[in-house]
Amino acid sequence: MKAIRTDIPGVLVLEPKLFEDARGSFFESFNQRAWREVTGLDTTFVQDNHSISDRGVLRGIHYQVRHPQAKLVRCVRGEIFDVAVDLRRSAATFGRWVGVHLTAANRHQMWVPEGFAHGFLALSERAEVLYKTTDYYDPSGERCILWNDPGLAIDWPLTGEPILSAKDADGGSLAEADLFP
Repeated sequence: MKAIRTDIPGVLVLEPKLFEDARGSFFESFNQRAWREVTGLDTTFVQDNHSISDRGVLRGIHYQVRHPQAKLVRCVRGEIFDVAVDLRRSAATFGRWVGVHLTAANRHQMWVPEGFAHGFLALSERAEVLYKTTDYYDPSGERCILWNDPGLAIDWPLTGEPILSAKDADGGSLAEADLFP
């Protein structure tokens, strides 16, 4: 496994070591020891989630103020544009975002640390996303920032309007968001 740094310290793209031959391919999608060696993090995951979305579905931008979750995100079918937004007031990168294309073909994963909001846009006809979290889902602490908040100015690779849940369509602004220290 190889860890690739992004423009925001702490947000990583992870590239697995792929073994291919005439039969197909194999890779470890997660290995605790390799994870610790390449990231320096001793992470415990408590929940795995599986999301299935049609083209144009935008999920997010979500975070939890109580029981914040770090996430290890990967796309196992199709392609997504995955986004992490820094919500740590004390960080030099506060309010900045980083976006990466995760695909079933590139097998990359994105590490979204605690203190960040997360969202993604399905770019393929159908996209399946698996992600591990470091804490349990807490609906009472969940918050949502609107996908097109001008304070974030995320450059989504989108033509037309996204397909949103009612909760995501009703997201707030970064200026009014509950933030992390």
